[in-house]
Amino acid sequence: MRDATKQRRGGRMTASLAVAGVALATVAACGQTAGGAPGETNAEGLSEVTVTLNWVPYGEHAPFYLGVAEGIFEDEGIDLTIQPGNGSGNTVQQVAQRNTDFGWADTPPLANGISSGMPVRSVGVFLQTGPSSVEFFDDQGITEPADLVGKTVGGTPGDAMYGTFPAWLEINGVDPDDVTVVNVDAAGKIAALIEGKVDAIQGFYHDQSATIENQTGKEVSALPFADFGMNMLGTGLLAHESTIDSDPELVQAMVRATSKAFLAAAEDPDAAVAAMAADAEQAPDEEVLAAQLEATIGLLNLEEAPAPGVNTEQQWADTLTFLTENTEFEGEPTPDAYWEPSFGEDL
Repeated sequence: MRDATKQRRGGRMTASLAVAGVALATVAACGQTAGGAPGETNAEGLSEVTVTLNWVPYGEHAPFYLGVAEGIFEDEGIDLTIQPGNGSGNTVQQVAQRNTDFGWADTPPLANGISSGMPVRSVGVFLQTGPSSVEFFDDQGITEPADLVGKTVGGTPGDAMYGTFPAWLEINGVDPDDVTVVNVDAAGKIAALIEGKVDAIQGFYHDQSATIENQTGKEVSALPFADFGMNMLGTGLLAHESTIDSDPELVQAMVRATSKAFLAAAEDPDAAVAAMAADAEQAPDEEVLAAQLEATIGLLNLEEAPAPGVNTEQQWADTLTFLTENTEFEGEPTPDAYWEPSFGEDL
């Protein structure tokens, strides 16, 4: 398995998670986005745009840094500031509150936010295979869901994996009562596994497996939900409905640049790793970054998708239907209430 803000051509990187948190709190109090009004131009005539990630930067985010370093966003008229996040649900809230222009978030938390009344929508999911999984050290001898019977699995209440885990077990013929779920804070799951407090953890294998291997020197394996009967759309871009309505050209430019950046990262992952290592505060070691990015590229389904960020109505319907039938999701499985497909049509 893998404190000064730095300036790059056509983009800015935030200094640290702590600084970003203060910035978000400040703009929330002022009632405006961190980069000003969406599409506000700078001295070079570029639109100043912020994107808030789903978490502290890891390999999945390397294409954004490559896109800034290589001028991909600049070529689309965008001066992009990349901000670290604190969970997909929080990122969705930041977009809804207009504290950031765009968000990068997982689809189930986005759907939950929209069903609760948040005025946001997806403008394209990039990880078309979801990375949700159960992760464990190889010496556990786990090869299928049935091997989790009698095991303890660390999970974080409120996240998508925690909510769908019982349904995933049932799909695979396992009684959820036969698996003990231990509640663990999101930031503490890796430590819980390493310290032997749990046998396995719920997590995104394309992110955490390489991190755990790097910290322990031990081989890590995973049971991806998608490999065992439950694939849901993963992470992608979202925007406020008012931005979509008032400035569709900006949204289109952001989607197009992000798609180009992911393709560029797939073609030259070494350059993407180098760009992120140079500009992302709190980034993992380059070896870990490379493994995370490699796994991410595999989740883009480039062999089937016309371009990164292009989805089908069926993909959205399947994800929403699964959430409706197997979780506490209360929204209707109607794709156009959650996703604006027009921005992917010309990619």
